[in-house]
Amino acid sequence: MGRWMTGAAAAVLLAAAGLGLAGARADQPVYDVLIHGGTIYDGTGGRPFVGDVAIEGDRIAYVGPAGQVRGERTVEAAGKAVSPGFINMLSWATDSLIADGRGQSDLRQGVTLEVFGEGWSGGPLNDAMKATAVKEQGDIRYPIQWTTLAEYLNFLEHKGVSMNVASFVGATTVRVHELGEGDVDPDAAQLARMKTLVRQAMEDGAVGLGSSIIYAPASYAETPELIALASESARCGGMYISHMRSEADRLLPAVDELIEIARQSGGPAEIYHLKQAGRDNWGKLQAVIDRVEAARAQGLRISANMYTYTAGATGLDAAMPTWVQAGGNEAWINRMKDPSIRARVIAEMRTAGDGWENLYHAAGSADRVLFIGFKNPKLKPLIGKTLAEVAAMRGVSPEDAAIDLVIEDGSRVDTVYFLMDEANVARQTTLPWMSFGSDEGATAPEGVFLLSSAHPRAYGNVARLLARYVRDEGRLSLAEAVRKLSGQPAMNLALHDRGFLKVGNFADVVVFDPATVQDHATFERPQQFATGVSQVFVNGVQALKDGEPTGAPSGRVVRGRAWTGWPDGGCRVRASDWTWAWPKPPAA
Repeated sequence: MGRWMTGAAAAVLLAAAGLGLAGARADQPVYDVLIHGGTIYDGTGGRPFVGDVAIEGDRIAYVGPAGQVRGERTVEAAGKAVSPGFINMLSWATDSLIADGRGQSDLRQGVTLEVFGEGWSGGPLNDAMKATAVKEQGDIRYPIQWTTLAEYLNFLEHKGVSMNVASFVGATTVRVHELGEGDVDPDAAQLARMKTLVRQAMEDGAVGLGSSIIYAPASYAETPELIALASESARCGGMYISHMRSEADRLLPAVDELIEIARQSGGPAEIYHLKQAGRDNWGKLQAVIDRVEAARAQGLRISANMYTYTAGATGLDAAMPTWVQAGGNEAWINRMKDPSIRARVIAEMRTAGDGWENLYHAAGSADRVLFIGFKNPKLKPLIGKTLAEVAAMRGVSPEDAAIDLVIEDGSRVDTVYFLMDEANVARQTTLPWMSFGSDEGATAPEGVFLLSSAHPRAYGNVARLLARYVRDEGRLSLAEAVRKLSGQPAMNLALHDRGFLKVGNFADVVVFDPATVQDHATFERPQQFATGVSQVFVNGVQALKDGEPTGAPSGRVVRGRAWTGWPDGGCRVRASDWTWAWPKPPAA
């Protein structure tokens, strides 16, 4: 509720602000913060207008014409855009926020919600999973003192983070919890336990089920298993989201599988980081669009997200067949020490994957594979070099070098693959059902983060959209870009009190300059902050002030629709209960 000004109070307040009483009224409400005179993009994609946004506590209290309300503190936004906070639909800030809760590379781009869960999630964990996870940690090391997904998210909130956090429950996590990392199928009892884990995570606040079925051991899951788990998520109000089985040679069957999972489960589905990997697949974008739009015309809620770059980043596991990885990292490494198995792996690396996704082959050559992170300190000098360069240094084939590096590092090795066509990336930004996700952590060019490199998308995914594709190339309007960064993903996640500048919504608000917003990160120098975002409020607390983080622990756990907070649990939300009416823009 706003506080009301007397004429004297108005005079004092306006005098302190250096303003006169012209236009002030004694009956104007006063709120905690007034963001004054900016061009408001409310997240609906509607026509922007110049006006004010007021914040009271953690909520938006006013959105409308200027001069109608006052603030105890005023943020001048003339000439700048005022928008809802941006949603990172694919965040790997799961570790980086433990190291630094400010999440600077994302916060400085206006991101106010990090969404985790690409196959793996912070829970549910068992003792064996915790031990393996601690053993395989890289530069950022920490004890794992939680078991459930809710406990992990609460840990982040209590630790103190600047951005909000949400998560899908990982289909891989659930599978490993019950089946381990082997290439096996669940029996009826195991599948029932897996479904129970999904339901419990949904009741704890997960926003849906996330899969990453390109990678072992997730790739061992067959479609009926995924339908069963996605159905459990859907009846609790969750969406299915997937790094599909293929983004390259088998891209179209992979899209068909995702659509079928949505159809059979009854819930919406989203494609993680839509791409067409490998030159031979660049011509498939139109066929993907046709499939998605045909499904949407049938009433299925199919969507996608993307990052704004022509290279992906993953590990050397995506260059090797999944059969050799069964059982986890240690089993994978031990197998490759066998000369006969090594020879077979090398032969398969040199051809298109037969039933598995070979990103090394899709990249086209070893000089299009770039190393950005190792666990082994002795290998860190190789960061920034290509696989071709390392192979030449060692006097071995690229395939031998890749195998040796996995063995020596004891990890999948963090790797960038140059795979995509710029024309396709640009076209994807315009698709009406597209949102955006960095597929990276929220880091900074300081401290522990300097021990490894990064993909530039960690520092520039949002800013590159606003600078290159909106301002410089005019691919889409700023209002539409803001909708894709805020309102649309909020609607997809059924977060009806975030994503829009609307009275009563949580006050996640960004002030930025459309004329100067700019990404600076490159593949040669990726650890450079974007510029142009000046103010960020998260739940009404200022997390970024004049372009610099305040360090305020303003972030909260954002829970999905099945969460009730009731100790007896029970999914009380069904997919059929959802409403999808878009809010109308405020009258200018």
